[in-house]
Amino acid sequence: MNTSEVTGNWNTIKGKLKQKFAGLTDNDFMFADGINDEMIGRLQIKLGKTKEEMKNIINAL
Repeated sequence: MNTSEVTGNWNTIKGKLKQKFAGLTDNDFMFADGINDEMIGRLQIKLGKTKEEMKNIINAL
């Protein structure tokens, strides 16, 4: 998978999460390469979900 494919997949997932959880904003999805755990943590706090629940939500998309 190349960088364009990863970016495209991420944009799709981000859009689906924003549709499912209307309170999420673009700022909630901002993260630097390699620190996606921080972003997952921010989503957990905002949505009141566990890390496992967030992973399941993302995988279900």
